[in-house]
This record gives sequence, structure tokens and C-alpha cells, in this order.
Amino acid sequence: MELFLNNLASWLDKTASNIWTIMVPILFGIGLILSIRLGFIQFRKLGPAFKIMFSRRSRKGGGEGDVSPFAAVSTALAATVGNGNIAGVATALYWGGPGAIFWMWICGFLGMATKFSEAFLGVLFREKHPDGTIAGGPMYYIKNGLNKTKFAIFLAGFFAVCGTFAALFGTGNMMQSNQMSLAIKTQFGISPIITGAVVTFFVGLVVIGGIKRISAVAERLVPAMIVLYLAAGIIVLIDNAGALPKAFGLIFQYAFTPAAATGGFVGAAIKQGIQFGARRGILSNEAGLGSAPIAHAAAQTPSPLHQGLIGVMEVFIDTVIVCTFTALINLSSGVWTSGVSGSAMTVSAFSKTLPHVGGIVVSLCSFLFGYTTIVSWCYYGEQCLKYLFGLKITMPYRIIFIALTFIGAVVSIEIVFFMGDIANAFMALPNLIGLLLLSGVLAHKVKEMKKRYPNLLE
Repeated sequence: MELFLNNLASWLDKTASNIWTIMVPILFGIGLILSIRLGFIQFRKLGPAFKIMFSRRSRKGGGEGDVSPFAAVSTALAATVGNGNIAGVATALYWGGPGAIFWMWICGFLGMATKFSEAFLGVLFREKHPDGTIAGGPMYYIKNGLNKTKFAIFLAGFFAVCGTFAALFGTGNMMQSNQMSLAIKTQFGISPIITGAVVTFFVGLVVIGGIKRISAVAERLVPAMIVLYLAAGIIVLIDNAGALPKAFGLIFQYAFTPAAATGGFVGAAIKQGIQFGARRGILSNEAGLGSAPIAHAAAQTPSPLHQGLIGVMEVFIDTVIVCTFTALINLSSGVWTSGVSGSAMTVSAFSKTLPHVGGIVVSLCSFLFGYTTIVSWCYYGEQCLKYLFGLKITMPYRIIFIALTFIGAVVSIEIVFFMGDIANAFMALPNLIGLLLLSGVLAHKVKEMKKRYPNLLE
């Protein structure tokens, strides 16, 4: 059995690598095109985006939609700020070296424009389910934005199928429970079976209630868990302050040169750094993946423009802040060369500065990050299946999703990560094609919104 799992992991790794060799330039290219067409809105309007996200109106909501704008972005952040920020960054360092972090940043900066586009279009082209709840996301803006042509209907359906697969078997479910169980086992020695059972129980309590219960949990947990992680991270970075210049130097040095083997690190070529930076970048911030606009579409927002700017902040918080913290902590502490990967690396880095507290903080954050990601991704997959089969599929899907959460906790880490990479690529492709084809419509609609809300874009 062990030989079979090792061979399966090797095949999945090779398959994921081949797919992402094609996907990386597509992801970066479309992000750059959208940035140009939008006048690099992610840099020009970061200040207004911050104000909108934390405004009173964002928290209160009102008008058409299922949840407040802040609850919608909290749900999206719950899905993005997950174990990709703790384990994914560490895995990028393990396989791609320090240079992978540079390419993760590039993925994030371009992804801010991509996420703006996704959130904007998600609100612009959303519909209503027969029960009155909001139906939105790539399948709707592809179908409606491209005038319901045969190609548009095929592309939207393809996204829905791939989105369901990713929700059930990849990023949003099994990988999260896997890393949660690994972090708990590393810190407390608790069996993954026990952790898996506990996680599965609490996931079931929330997801059965649908988007309103999911967003209510996310709105409360997400800000608290991010503050907890960053507060502990600041203590570690202060302790390692002398090593931070070298950490930054390693990132920029190995972004364009191969990383030599050292300690437990086996070395990485430039191609590996770019690939794993992009793969873990999209695993973390999900820009271009097409998942977040499903949550943004449910917002009671004044306009697509407002929600698009909130989407910019989502990527900024996830990648520029949280992922960078994890990368610098692992690099400055030196544990990136220790030969351990995933959440175990980050636990080790925190524990060097906070021997009795650091591992507990990371384990707790891993649990909270993973938990909120799982419940949010349940909603994403559910919306994809509703697009394909209608409301009747809701409860059977939720039961299957809950069961797979447990399975993810007890299987091989490599298999789960590589399977998630493949699922991400197939989910992202139809969404990126749709964004490219709709980039003209997007630019035109943003200009129209500028006349209605001049203070936001002047």
C-alpha cells in the first residue's frame, strides 16, 4: 500500500508540474492584461479599497443580496486565508526555495486586479435561485456576459464541474483537514483520526445552515484568527530581526538563480521556484481560480465597483501580509532548510522563539484557518452543483462534503497537495478564459461606474 501511495504521489506531482508549466504564463499574462485595462487599479485605489472594506456601510449592508459586503468578503477571506498561508507557503519554500516567495508576490500583485475583476463581474451578472437566494460566480458571468452562446454555456458548465471537484477533493476541503490534523499531531501527538472526527463534526454543524450561517461564522472568526496569527508572528520576527535582511536577500537572489542544496533542503531550479510560487500563490489567494466571486456575488453592495475594490483588499491581506509573514518567519528562523515541510515547518519556526506557546498558536491558527476555509468552500461547491442540477442537489452534496473532510485528515499530505494543484488548474482555466473574453466589457462597465461614483476612481 505504501508503495502504491508513493507512486500515486509521484504521478500526481509530475502531472501537476506539467499542467502548471502551461498555467503559470496564462495566470500571469491575464493578470497583467487585466491590470493594464484597469489602469493598475490595485495600486491606485488601495486606499479607497481599505476604507470601503472597513466602513460602517460594508458591515451593515442593505439592498439586494444575501449577506453584508463585509460578511461576503469575510467568507471569501475565510476560504483564502487558510492553511495555504501556513502550510502552502512552507511547502513552496520546501520545493521551490526562497525564490518561490518572490513569484508568490508577483502572483499576488497581479491577482489583486484579477480578484477585482472577478468580484465586479460576480455582482454585475448575478441571478437569483428559485428560493430567492443569490446565484453568482464565474458560471454566471461567463454565461450571461458572453450572451449565452453555446461556447459560453459549455465554458460555464465546465467551470461548475471543475469547481465542484476542487471543492470536494482539493483546495477547499481535504487539503485543509489534512494540514489541520498534521499541525495538531505535530504539537500535541493527537491521532489524525481523532482530529478528523472533531473537524468533521464542527464542519457539519455550520455547513448544513447554508451561506447565512457560514458568513456569520466567518465574520466573527476571520478577523480574530488573522490578528492572533500576525500578533504571534510579529514577536517571532522581532526576535529574528537580525536575520530579516538575509531573508529578503534570499528571496530576491533565488528568484532568478537556482537555489543550491543546503541542510535538509535539496535545492531547486528557477522553474521550480516560479511554479511553486504561482501554485501556492493561487492556492492561498485564489485570484483567478474563480471561487471568491461566488461569495462576493452574494453581497448586499451598493455597486459592483464597491465589491471589486473589496476584492483587491482580500488578496492584499492574504498574500502581501499573511503569506509574507509566514515566509519571513520560516526563512529568518532557518527552519526552511531543516527538511520538514507543510505546517510542521511553520510550527517549528514559531516554537524556536516561543517554545511553549508558538506551536500552540500555529496549531490553533491552522485549525481555525482550515475550519473557516472548509465551510466557505462547501458553499462554493454547492453553488457550482446548483448551477448544474438545481436546488435538489443541496443536501446530498453537503453530506458527501462532510464525509470527505474526514478522509482528507487521514491521507498522505503529498497526495492531497498535488491533487489540489491539479484541481486548481482545471478550475482556473475556464474562469481565466472568461475573464479575458470579458475584459473589454469589464473596462467599459468600470468607466460607467466612474461617472456614478467619481470619488472612488478620480
